[in-house]
Parts: sequence; structure tokens; C-alpha cells
Amino acid sequence: MEITKREILASISIIVIMILFGILISTKISEYQMDKNEIYNKAVKIEDQNMFQYGMNTNIGNAFVYGILEAVDTVTYPEIDGKYMYISKVEEHYNRHTRTYTTKDSKGHTQTNTQTYWSWDYAGEENLKCKEISFCGIAFSSNKIKLPDYSYIDTINDSGFVRHKYYGVSTKYEGTIFTELKYKTISDDSPFYDGFTIEKTVDYLESGMPIILFWIVWIILSVIVVFGFYYLDNRWLE
Repeated sequence: MEITKREILASISIIVIMILFGILISTKISEYQMDKNEIYNKAVKIEDQNMFQYGMNTNIGNAFVYGILEAVDTVTYPEIDGKYMYISKVEEHYNRHTRTYTTKDSKGHTQTNTQTYWSWDYAGEENLKCKEISFCGIAFSSNKIKLPDYSYIDTINDSGFVRHKYYGVSTKYEGTIFTELKYKTISDDSPFYDGFTIEKTVDYLESGMPIILFWIVWIILSVIVVFGFYYLDNRWLE
């Protein structure tokens, strides 16, 4: 691939345009982050069950609440040891596949070949979730708080061609939620920050990570656009 001077000049224009659009988008993200930071700074910080209940009863609004999250009822499968807030049973089948590929011999002749291989493929899943959880000593429906990420438990082979993988969420965690206290309850799907104190949660949410991630992705996209432009037929520049 030969890159001409005109293509280099055109690619510089592309980079400038990408930077300008990047600045525009990042400005919008910064404004959104500033609005969110204002909400976080005004939110009430609670670490006590009585204050938590009082906040819900009096519609106190946005709050960071630190406490213990645990399952009131637990779930499991009979073939698995232990109890969980949530458990997933993923079925996989060991399937035979074929794929074709081409090779060239020393004389440049092309030959099509077929290769056979086996792999474990997803074949469906089922899951169980507790109906009720407790946070900071108060019981809620399990849909009120986003549960922590599940982790791998075990794999059970039913046969040489069928197996089940199990993933679960343990029964007890300690951390912080960001939620809205009103109507004697909390928001649905309130995010839970496992192992985070209130101060650490606020620092994490105000860290400006969205801007950093945006520019990383935008720079990668800009590089792809420029190299994609070089690979195009750019005779119109001549």
C-alpha cells in the first residue's frame, strides 16, 4: 500500500474533524458529569438503620447508604453445594463442526481443505433468584437493588457431550447503594457498590472515568478511520 501526499493531507483533515467532534462530545459528557456530581454532593449519607428508615418515611430524596446486603430467602440447585442470592445454570453441548480453508502449494495452485473440530457450545440456561433481600437491616424485594456480579461455582458433566456450568451470587455482602428514598422505600435497581464505603463510592462516581474512556475509544476509532481511508481507492484525490 502506497500512501500519497494528497492522502496524507486528506487524513490530517480527517484527524482535525475527529478531534473537533471529540471535543464537542466530551464537553457534553463533562456537563452531564458535572450535573451528576452536583446530585452526588447534595445526597444524604447514611450508615444507620434508624436514619435509613426515617429517610424513606420522610421522602428525604437522593442518598448514599452503607450497610450489609444479604438474602432473606436463598436459592440453589440440589446438585450444587451452598446457598445463593442468585444462581445460574448454563447448559453446554460438545458439538462437532467443520470449517474450510485454502492453501497454496509451491506452484501457486490453490487447494480447499476441510478441517473438523469439537467445541463446547452454549445450549441454553436457567436461573433462580431470591425473592427478598435485606439491606441495612430492612427487608426489600430483590428487584430493589442490583445484585453484585455473579462468579463461577462449578461444572458438572452429565455425559461426554452435555455439561452444566453454575454461576452464583453469595448470600452476604457489605457496601454502599446510591438510591432515592421516598414513599417508604428505595428506587428500583439501585446500584450496589460491593466493598465500597460511602466516601469511596463518591470518589469513584466523581472520578471522571467516562471522559477518559471516551477519549481512549475515540482515539482508537480515529486511527481506524484514517487507516481505513488509506486502504480505500482514493483516485479522486489525483
